[in-house]
Formats: sequence, C-alpha cells, structure tokens
Amino acid sequence: MFRKVLIANRGEIAVRIAGTLQQMGITAVAIYSEPDARALHVRAADEAYALGGKTSAESYLRIEKIIEIARARGIDAIHPGYGFLSENEDFAQACADAGITFIGPSPQVIREMGDKIVAKEKFVAAGVPVVPGWSGSLDAGVDSIRPHAQKIGYPVLIKAAAGGGGKGMRVVRSEKDLASSLEVAQREARAAFGDGRIFLEKYIDRPRHIEFQIFGDTRGNVVHLFERECSIQRRHQKIIEESPSPAMTPELRKKMGDAAVRAAKAIGYTNAGTVEFMLDEAGQFYFLEVNTRLQVEHPVTEMITQHDLVRAQVLVAAGEELPFSQDELARHGHAIECRIYAEDAQRGFLPSTGTLAHYVPPIGANIRVDSGVGEGSEVSSYYDPMLAKLIVWGSDRAEAITKMDWALSHYVVLGVTTSIPFLRAVISHPEFAAGRLHTQFLEQNAIRTEACEPGHALIAAALVLQNGRATTSRIEHAKADGPWQSVGAWRVR
Repeated sequence: MFRKVLIANRGEIAVRIAGTLQQMGITAVAIYSEPDARALHVRAADEAYALGGKTSAESYLRIEKIIEIARARGIDAIHPGYGFLSENEDFAQACADAGITFIGPSPQVIREMGDKIVAKEKFVAAGVPVVPGWSGSLDAGVDSIRPHAQKIGYPVLIKAAAGGGGKGMRVVRSEKDLASSLEVAQREARAAFGDGRIFLEKYIDRPRHIEFQIFGDTRGNVVHLFERECSIQRRHQKIIEESPSPAMTPELRKKMGDAAVRAAKAIGYTNAGTVEFMLDEAGQFYFLEVNTRLQVEHPVTEMITQHDLVRAQVLVAAGEELPFSQDELARHGHAIECRIYAEDAQRGFLPSTGTLAHYVPPIGANIRVDSGVGEGSEVSSYYDPMLAKLIVWGSDRAEAITKMDWALSHYVVLGVTTSIPFLRAVISHPEFAAGRLHTQFLEQNAIRTEACEPGHALIAAALVLQNGRATTSRIEHAKADGPWQSVGAWRVR
C-alpha cells in the first residue's frame, strides 16, 4: 500500500480525498497556489507544498512542477481529483515516467475517451447505442456538413471532438443557423482545447442525463454502481444530482448498467469512471461520453451503496482487487446532492467573491457536507466558485427532498452571495417533486428566487457586528409584514 499520496487538486475534493487517505493510514500531501496558502485543503493535509502562481495555469496545471514536488517528497501516488489535470493524458504519462502511480485509468484510455469521435466508434463496435451523428473532414467548411445535417434532421448538435463542460457546443435548429453556429463552436473549441475538430449529433429535445458509475481493476473485473440522474443543469453544467433516477425501472437499469459495463470492458477501463447516457421520452437511451475520473457527484453513489469510492480507487491503483463484486452491490434509499456555488442568481449567476464572515453548514442525521471552505476563507476570482456539496439521504425520494430543503434552509453563508435560494426554489418546484426532469428543466420552468429583503440584510449585518460574529442557523426567511416578525433563527447574544 502507498505511504504518501499527493492530491493534485484544491477545494472540497482535495479535503474529501485527504480524509479517506488519512483513514487508510496514508500521508495526505497537498499542493497550493498563492491565493490558497491558507485554504482548508492545505490545513486538512498532513503535508503541503507551494506551487507558486495565482491562476490555474500558473499553479494547478503545472505538470512539471507537480512531478518535481512529488519526486522530491517521496510521493508514491498522485490522486488528481476532478477537473484540472484529472483527464490529462500527458499528466498520467508523466506520473508513469516518474515511477509514480496515477490513481485513475491509463494514459491511453484517457486519450481515447477524451476524443469523443474515437469513443463513439469504439462503443458502436461494442454494441452500445449511440446518438445518430456524423464525423469527418471539414475541408469544405460548412458545405462539408450541410448534407449530413439534413440527413440527420434538425435540430442537430455541433460538439467539439475534444470537448466537455458545454464548450464548443451549439444547438442548430435550422439550416440558416448552421454556418454561424459552426464558426462559434470551432472558435470555442480551439480556445478551450486547442483542437477545432467538431462532429454532429441528432439533438434530442428534453432528454434525461443519466450516468452510470463504473469501476474496473487490473484483474479484469468491471462493475457498475448504479445510476445517477444529472438532468438539472445550467449551461450544460450539473447542479443537482440524485440516485436512483425517478425514470428508472428494474428492466431499464439492467439494460443501461449492462451497456455501461460492456463499454468499460471494450476499452480496458481501470479505476473509477462514468459512462454517461441520454434517455429520451420514449425510454430509449444513447451513449454520450465517458468521464475518466471521479465525478463531482460521487457522494450520491456513496450514500446509497455505503462504499467509499476514493478508498476503492486507492486499493485498485495499488494493484488490489475490487473490494466489491456486482452481486454484492445493492442500493439503499435515495440520495440527492446540491452544489453550493458563490454566485448571484439575481444577476445572471455572476460569481461572488469575498471573505466568509460566517460559515455554518447544516448538521443532522444522513446529511453530508463536502466543503472546501470555512469561516474566514477567501473566495477569489481565480477558481471555480463552488464552495461545497450538500448531500442528503432519505428512505425514499420524498423524504430526501424534504431533508434537502431543511438542510439548505439551515446552511449559513455570510460574506458572499450563494446559490442556496435558487437551489431551494428548484427542489420545491412541482415538476421536480413529480420527477419530471430533463436537461432543459431550468429553461422551461419558471424558477423564482427573491433577493434578500432589506430588513433581513440589516438583521444579518447587525448580527455580524455583534461581537464580530453572527449566531444563526439559516439565512433565508419566509415573507412577513416586517423583519422582526420573521426573525426565525436569528438571535443577538
């Protein structure tokens, strides 16, 4: 087993990985940029080393610097978390060249699955359903794809071959928009990935986004740990995830799970990953992509299976057999995750920066908070504005929704504006409660959130000034005739 593992990441995922490593008796090593010198993930680790720089490019994306630190400090393995270098084949290869274990799949698998065109070709050969589409040369510009778009039938989706996160992606609903959409998609793809190749897919209206957690070891064992529903998205970014999916039947779960395992075996997948599908309103599913890393929403699966996926990652990377077989895996209850962002829904979800004057996550049975910040933390403009993930478990979906609403209402963040009111509005929407979810949910349903009332803002300010500290258990309050009629949990001491 490894003695020292370096976490090539920051924020909540670095804190979460450090906890499991320490529980396994492994030294957790952090790295940090200049703005993160006093960050929570640095304090949570056993050792921490400076990368220098402020931006991602100057710090967490510096492969040579990270490898240099790892070699100098006797690191056995590197866990990349998600984002940053987690799906970078060059980083995985650099680890191998340095004799350091990369906790993830092989560089070859990362490379092949990072190319959406190659991935689709492999899964067609493996008998996995894929969305009708086209890929090929663009030598003739828009004329190269016009007949293929007509054959597929509008609307079509232009996607970046090396893409992800919604970049280099454009929905084209008629031929008159094809040329301009192609130009924008290619420009975005080159800027984001250094690769302007694109391909076409049939655009499916109102699909569900369903992903299956897969896991493989070096001994040929591959399993899935059931599905996660990730349909609630904003600008192609997931914000709420849950398991099981409200749309799932035992028969559909078996078909999709078998397809996910078949896909993983076709590419020789090892360690944790995700096979993502679109599910249309008729119940037909199509392969979307493979994420060759641990997902942001992995706690949802951990809650319903009671398995620590990071621990399993470490064991598999060390050459051990998967700690569970398909027959041993079972689902229990229902879990929901909300991503807590420092952003203002009233201002187009602009990121909010500042110092956290007061930060109190909710505490209760079957409530989990994976947080990357604490009171006094500085939320800067250099990195993703996600503060934490709030995960709850209930015996069924209705109980989980009720618990999530309670937990959100008791999540205290003062110093920056957060997405908490917006998340409460989403989960309380009748269509969400009914389980009628799809990727256009936020665009097609009115999600109304109200800015903090002036009276409540004054109460909060007064409480913060009282001995320099607030005592509270929630920050959103019901409307009333005046602030003192709805003080709720606010107290002056």
